[in-house]
Amino acid sequence: MEQEIKPNSVYTTTEAQQLLKVSSSTIKRLLKKGLIRANKVGHQYRILGKEILRLVSPDVEQKAVKSYLRMKEKIIDKINQW
Repeated sequence: MEQEIKPNSVYTTTEAQQLLKVSSSTIKRLLKKGLIRANKVGHQYRILGKEILRLVSPDVEQKAVKSYLRMKEKIIDKINQW
């Protein structure tokens, strides 16, 4: 059964991991790289539902593809200069 992600709810990293169906190391990497914004409460992160929704939205995927293609062009240009 699919669980609905509520924008104003607060989730733990474990809950976010289950919602996104990713490993704990992936959640840690997303937090470390700032791809998911979170607040630290005590020794644990708390993530707003809207952050999880933002991550899985099509807009984020399109931005990632554009960013990748720009980086690829720069690398190709650099290699061609050699």
